[in-house]
Amino acid sequence: MGDLINAVAVAGKSALGFQAVFFALLAIGLNVHFGYTGLLNFGQIAFALLGGFGIAISVSQWGLNFWVGVLVGLVATVVLALLLGLPTLRLRADYLAIATIATAEGLRLLFRSVSASEVTGGTRGLSAFNNDFVSLAPWDTGQRYSLLGTRWSGGELWVALVGWLLVALLCLLVWLLMRSPWGRVLKAIREDEDAVRALGKNVYLYKMQSLVLGGVIGGLGGMVYVIGTGAANPDQFQNANTFLAYAVLILGGAARVLGPVVGAVILLFVIQFADTGLRALINNGVIPEGLLSATDVAQIRFVLVGLGLMLLLVFRPQGIFGDRREVMLDAR
Repeated sequence: MGDLINAVAVAGKSALGFQAVFFALLAIGLNVHFGYTGLLNFGQIAFALLGGFGIAISVSQWGLNFWVGVLVGLVATVVLALLLGLPTLRLRADYLAIATIATAEGLRLLFRSVSASEVTGGTRGLSAFNNDFVSLAPWDTGQRYSLLGTRWSGGELWVALVGWLLVALLCLLVWLLMRSPWGRVLKAIREDEDAVRALGKNVYLYKMQSLVLGGVIGGLGGMVYVIGTGAANPDQFQNANTFLAYAVLILGGAARVLGPVVGAVILLFVIQFADTGLRALINNGVIPEGLLSATDVAQIRFVLVGLGLMLLLVFRPQGIFGDRREVMLDAR
């Protein structure tokens, strides 16, 4: 019983920590792209990479102020969105999907290459760039605090608090935008862009604006992640994170303002609970070592999560809060 309570507490910390904020922000950006506009962006992690490294490179390599680094990261995400959108948004949806996933992997390999190591740190990455942000905490970041049965450092609490405030502000922004005429045009483009074009709207411009907005939100997610870990490494930004962000979005419900938030909390809780719970069952002899070893748990937990998502897509494809009509896309 004690192991179960400990597993719940550890999973709760993961579901409320900066990792959950990271996936929530990625999914909020994807919600703007996929949920509201119908854009298939499979490279959201590329925006997070540029956002995170925008801070890391500016502070640790160029000696700039932390907030200047934030601005550099945001500008980099806007430039990437423009470069991706200019050649692809006039074409079918699958061209954007191909371009984004290729760009994300290409950027990761570029940032970890030997030729870029003087700027990005290569495979070692960069560190010592978040001190200015952590120093703003109104409490002692060197102490540890008890919360929800787990121990948090002052820095972890500060990053999580600011991260969730940022999530709340962005959810409010998305809610206001989608209730505006601009948001209604986006949703109309998702349903039938030819009809929107026939009404005289510049579909290409609206798609570009959506791509930029969602990319900037993804970049903010990358910033929260590198600040929380205190290091920026290209291998942290693999394409698998984009698909986990889609899992978050589908779980919570596409085209729902709070869908990405609820999905991130649930997914991170389930992943961590599966990890801690399975290890506890192995250590207590409930699961024989010959059947499942502790080293296999990291892979098995994602298998269990994948099975759960498959069942969700079969029996409730719209997610927890979603509407089935919101995921019936006609990608043309």
